Amino acid sequence: MSDHLLVAAIDFGTTYSGYAFSTIANFKLDPLKIHANQAWNAGGRQLLSLKTPTCLLLNEKKELVSFGYEAENDYAELVLDEKHHDHYYFTRFKMRLYQAKDLSEEMRLEDVTGKSLMAIDVFGQSIKALRDHLLKLLDTEGTSIKQHEIKWVLTVPAIWPDSAKQFMRKSAEKAGIEDSNLFIALEPEAASIHCQYLPTGKLKGATEGLTMTETGQKYMVVDLGGGTADLTVHEKLEGGHLKELCHASGGDCGGTSVDNAFIQMMVKILGAPMINLLKQEDPSAYLDLLREFETVKRKIEPTTSGKVNFTIPCATINALCEKHQNESLLSMIQASPFADQITLRGDKLRVDADVMKTLFEKTINNIIKLVKDILRKSSAQDVPLLLLVGGFAECPLIQSAMGKEFSEKRIIIPEEAGISVLKGAVLFGHKPDYIASRVMQFSYGTDISKTFDPDRHSESHKKVVNGKERCRNIFSVIIGKDRSVPIGTKIRKSYNTIHKNQKWMTINIYASNKKNPSYVDEEDCHLIGKAGIDIPSPSEEKRSVEVEFILGNTELSMTAKEDLYGSTCEANFKLI
Repeated sequence: MSDHLLVAAIDFGTTYSGYAFSTIANFKLDPLKIHANQAWNAGGRQLLSLKTPTCLLLNEKKELVSFGYEAENDYAELVLDEKHHDHYYFTRFKMRLYQAKDLSEEMRLEDVTGKSLMAIDVFGQSIKALRDHLLKLLDTEGTSIKQHEIKWVLTVPAIWPDSAKQFMRKSAEKAGIEDSNLFIALEPEAASIHCQYLPTGKLKGATEGLTMTETGQKYMVVDLGGGTADLTVHEKLEGGHLKELCHASGGDCGGTSVDNAFIQMMVKILGAPMINLLKQEDPSAYLDLLREFETVKRKIEPTTSGKVNFTIPCATINALCEKHQNESLLSMIQASPFADQITLRGDKLRVDADVMKTLFEKTINNIIKLVKDILRKSSAQDVPLLLLVGGFAECPLIQSAMGKEFSEKRIIIPEEAGISVLKGAVLFGHKPDYIASRVMQFSYGTDISKTFDPDRHSESHKKVVNGKERCRNIFSVIIGKDRSVPIGTKIRKSYNTIHKNQKWMTINIYASNKKNPSYVDEEDCHLIGKAGIDIPSPSEEKRSVEVEFILGNTELSMTAKEDLYGSTCEANFKLI
């Protein structure tokens, strides 16, 4: 790390994104002296000063116009001036990587109007906008650090598949970040590392004398972001490292699922066509509605009663209702299932507190179920602490529900839980070996064929090759699911050429949810990518290649060596 003078982390979130950085000199003196941009301007509403919305605006040439709050406001202006038709506006698109079944570099994303672009360009432009903003800030501050002296860290959910992690790495390359200068950090791990450095006074729920840094201390990290809930369990080891006890698990029950519940409530009042018209005809009004809900939803507490008031773009919505439904907004509310629970006073919607709390119920129940599922595992049953991090962890309703459901556990929430991931990613960049070992989320393997054995192999996989019975598609395990693997673990496998003068060898890499899969075409097994290996100096004899799979890091990687001449082979590990 001596050739890097500064670590810069980009937390690319579903809802909000941001960056932070610190120099090696500062890390040595005070690890928590981490700088984050304070100047994101919300356009009159300072919702999150340290982050900006994950929104991207491109012009007709697919060039960056703006990112974040600026993109929201610029796009709203373009719509009002009827100049938006040849622009591209993307928002809340990160979750598409989690949801995509066949992720590839050819994947496309649709913007808010249905126009599509290559997903890797959308992600790349977004990361570049954050990178350039950071570099400009460093330049403004008179920092003489050059780009090659920066070690970059990009955060991803731990529950993401390997292909999505590689997709983010390639997007960062598109953004001008060199592959060799980039670490991928797993979000709950980053938050866990950050909390290792915080004093007890900055950990809400921690008792005097409790320390996260005590050897043997176990805790579950519950990272609640905008898109996902991302959970893992750590144990503190001697020497300052952390050991993962359970592989990461989670689901799409972050803060945006509450926003979706709110939109569904508005759909029940106005109808889906009206909500779509509001988005298309006056996106600034739609944006104001969501921003207002974002502000209000943070204030809902278990004790909140009576009516919750929030300002809505009443004139715009009322005009749309009268134009397209021949009804006023008030009459549509009165005709809705919420007639007794929602009223309109001027430009304020007055909603029963119980209705507002109901919007959170499904999401909170899903989060509690995820936590319970992990606590049932033998490796997590004795975990005494639940560490809540991520922006959504600051929600009082979640904190209360978790406290009631897990009353026998201690619930801890760090100060500034919303930027624990971001600051922890900086710390990870300085000390990437902080996590000593990880638990494999899947079984990884390759497909091989063997001489058919009727006692061991299924008839459906039998094939006659050159007059000999072979069993095809056998899952040859590289590493099994739930295995604890120290970082940088190397597992060697040998593969042989099958043709004379063979120049190239392809190895299929599979992942399975089973601990001991038999065949690569089983239901719980899927192809995650291909490794292409160059055979140096091809010859007529059979050649053997020794492949070294490197496991336990945040990403799967490999190297290859050819046996005959002992030379290193070029290995292209392609997961997307």
